[in-house]
Amino acid sequence: MTEDLARLAAAGDPAALNRLLTEVRPEVVRRCGRFLPCREDAEEAAQDVLLQIARKISTFEGRSRFSTWLFTVVSNCARQKYRELKRRAAEQPAAIEPIERVDPRTTSVIAGSRLDLLEALDRLERERPDLVAPLVFRDICQLEYAEIAERIGIPLGTLKSRLHEARKQVRPWLIA
Repeated sequence: MTEDLARLAAAGDPAALNRLLTEVRPEVVRRCGRFLPCREDAEEAAQDVLLQIARKISTFEGRSRFSTWLFTVVSNCARQKYRELKRRAAEQPAAIEPIERVDPRTTSVIAGSRLDLLEALDRLERERPDLVAPLVFRDICQLEYAEIAERIGIPLGTLKSRLHEARKQVRPWLIA
């Protein structure tokens, strides 16, 4: 059903686009929550994803599954939202202390892990950008190897090699 709606929406059917956005919203919020520990941040990123879908659905050509295309949009928007939040926090004047701001790294093992992972992904993107997509698609979005290889246009063996290298690169950053 979602695949059909995506094809119709990509062809310019506004009713199909509205139904598609309504149908994928819960999944988008859930996927954004894998990247962003704060529910409000995940919902804000989800709104960005839905906006991007509405703006860019015409670029969905149907060569891969819509869900794969969607995971790319979710990953990009969630990571962009994290960078934006991090930049905003850094720009806040030091003299103004937020009231009882809770650091999720100290309050939730799961949330802390996600923040550490986002930091590691940012660092990996600076040092080895070719390794980011395999890691995100497999370990966060949990896509199948063949689907990832098709999506990013590399042979399956190359994908597995890049995934192994990506995990090897980020492991010490997550432990430290």
